[in-house]
Amino acid sequence: MSLPVLIEPSQLATLLDQPNLIIVDLSSIETYQQGHIPGAIHLPSARLLRGEGDIPNKAPTANQLQALCHSLGLTPDDQVIAYDDQGGPWAGRLMWTLNLLGHDACSVLNGQLPGWLAAGLQLEQGSNAAKTSDPYPISLQTHLVADAAYILAHLNDQQTQIWDARAADEYRGEKVINVKRGGHIPGAINLEWTDCLESLAMPRLKSKTELQQILQQKGLEPHAEIITHCQTHRRSGLTYLVARHLGINSIRCYDGSWFEWGNLSDTPIEV
Repeated sequence: MSLPVLIEPSQLATLLDQPNLIIVDLSSIETYQQGHIPGAIHLPSARLLRGEGDIPNKAPTANQLQALCHSLGLTPDDQVIAYDDQGGPWAGRLMWTLNLLGHDACSVLNGQLPGWLAAGLQLEQGSNAAKTSDPYPISLQTHLVADAAYILAHLNDQQTQIWDARAADEYRGEKVINVKRGGHIPGAINLEWTDCLESLAMPRLKSKTELQQILQQKGLEPHAEIITHCQTHRRSGLTYLVARHLGINSIRCYDGSWFEWGNLSDTPIEV
């Protein structure tokens, strides 16, 4: 099974009986229990975070990634389709996480749960369990990650751009969330993640043409290496999806994000 990184509800509806399909619901447990796409497994979004250390929002450790694969019953032959109840950032972060451990067959549902319902498709209740699987042969794709040292080394690189997915007041340093310093990484381009959606109520991505125009207007070049981040690499899960959807292959995620950068004492900041 070979699917694009963004899949429409009507297409997913025709695949529900496929044996190598894993549908992952990253919504709250309350939303999942109220109703989910038939066959979907619930995965708490916290499983996509390290959850420990000074920067708990970083990618899971190798052991945690292996446990994540086990929770999903993931094998190299499986196609994963993800959705959430927050407009798509957690689904995008799951796609990045699976790509990071070497599993590329992952897609995100366009429109998330509202899109599924708007298409007139049914939900089910009850819980679904993952199938049993052997340990996943993880092969970390380090080219998908940027850390603070990597960014510092590329601040003056004309072929590297930083996509800050936070709100404008966070970018300007007017709103500071759980960090010592506000502002943005020098040279970073601010394109808020929600500007890539039709709306939060119906969180479908804007058309490819619209997205390409938005990125061009902001100065984000499709042929540059793009590093995307937000506060904790939740919102930038959605911008990672957008980049992949547009065919931007040279894309890294700064999983430490502003929670790390703004708490370091020696990182340069613009306001």
